[in-house]
Amino acid sequence: MKVKPGSRAFVVGLKVLVWPLCLAPLAAMLLGLFEIAGFRLGANPVEELLHRCGLWGFKFLLASLAITPLRLWLGWNWLIRFRRLLGLFAFFYILLHFLVYVVLDQGLDVGAVVEDVVKRPYITIGMAGLLLLLPLAVTSTRGMMRRLGPRWQKLHRLVYVIGILGVWHFYWQVKQDILEPVLYGLVLAVLLGARIWHRRQKRPASPG
Repeated sequence: MKVKPGSRAFVVGLKVLVWPLCLAPLAAMLLGLFEIAGFRLGANPVEELLHRCGLWGFKFLLASLAITPLRLWLGWNWLIRFRRLLGLFAFFYILLHFLVYVVLDQGLDVGAVVEDVVKRPYITIGMAGLLLLLPLAVTSTRGMMRRLGPRWQKLHRLVYVIGILGVWHFYWQVKQDILEPVLYGLVLAVLLGARIWHRRQKRPASPG
């Protein structure tokens, strides 16, 4: 039987594929951490783990932001069912990024973490992005969407602020090789521009 694109069976089938793909970076990092099956994290595994978790978190954040423009341009309304999934995986990897920093890099030394947050601007910005992401993750359920009503949409527009903070955090962290954060910043700018353009298109024309 042919499965119709956009049907429940179609979406469930895609999610069965998407879940392992979203977990694949974590699997690769764990294999590298324990040096299994030829996977390695290099000379400084904690630093590499920290970098990969943060980068994958940001990639999933951009992927979740790309859902709405793609849905509008391609007319694939079923794509919207993947936005929350990708957003939660973004939160998952960014939270892992934070936990690797606190537990493995700083050894649960709260004083050292606080000192870093105060003295290193890129860590301050990264922490601000994580704190803004927390309420979005907590309110991502359908129940919270119904409970908050129109306020839910306003709250979740913070994701663009979080994206900007993420690029800024990455840019200040790398110091010299800025090409990668600049490219991610351009992608974010395109997605934000598409959102602004769509909102303007929806506005009713002013009377002449």
